[in-house]
Amino acid sequence: MHGYNAGSHRPPGENSQMSGKPARKRKSMAAQADRHRLYEASVQNPKEECRFVRRTFRSLRDRPARLLREDFCGTAAVCCQWVKRNRDNQAIGVDLDPDVLDWAREHNLAALKPERRERVRLVQEDVTARPTDEPMDVVLAMNFSYQVFRTRDRLREYFTSVHASLADDGVFFLDAFGGYKACREIREVTRHKGFHYIWEHARYNPISGEILCHIHFRFPDGSRIKQAFTYDWRLWTLPELQEVLIEAGFARARVYWEEVDEESGEGTGRYLPTGTGNADPGWVCYVVAEK
Repeated sequence: MHGYNAGSHRPPGENSQMSGKPARKRKSMAAQADRHRLYEASVQNPKEECRFVRRTFRSLRDRPARLLREDFCGTAAVCCQWVKRNRDNQAIGVDLDPDVLDWAREHNLAALKPERRERVRLVQEDVTARPTDEPMDVVLAMNFSYQVFRTRDRLREYFTSVHASLADDGVFFLDAFGGYKACREIREVTRHKGFHYIWEHARYNPISGEILCHIHFRFPDGSRIKQAFTYDWRLWTLPELQEVLIEAGFARARVYWEEVDEESGEGTGRYLPTGTGNADPGWVCYVVAEK
């Protein structure tokens, strides 16, 4: 009778309770979730990122970018997407955390076809230590990860290391965020399929520029992953970033701002170089530095 005790017509949980055995408690959605998969689903968009890098590099250098290094790579999602785009593309991911690199190998690299997997290399290293000898076409520092460097000297040290790692015509890509909401201690909730993503500014110090951020996840059954990720950063401004990049030896550093549709007032997803941005309450843009 489909696993029930003959004649009882009770589900197994009820039978076990009557026999003195406690019913097995079902795990919450939070307990079953993988925080790295949730991060990829809510924060990253490797396809669009690789498309922007490919198009921008070609427009600047009139040749394709082939060798890409993803600093602070985490799960190496961008590395994996990069090698999918072209059979000549190669990617190197650099991160200090051995656990997340192991996760990347077990999940994202393992999902690649063997030929593509051979074109990805993961390195556990400090990004300021020039972790690769090959001259890179492109180096990425996305998801605001470079903001872990909270003094100008440390940020310049990192940028100088990137400059030395690039080919003679190499290009460095960063993203940045700001706007007056960035300086507030707030929580923003975004709904995704199967969960809510919560971005929190837990603390901001206007004197030092230091900002403490958390990512939380909430699920339909009421369970949560609190502080799934925590970032103790300095919120660098765009003028500061451009100045330090030039100090580090880059020939030019430009901001690529999202184009706005005139009718809807919404962003189009297309980023163009400009010297003037909108005073939005919250914005995200790219900074592109040419060697």
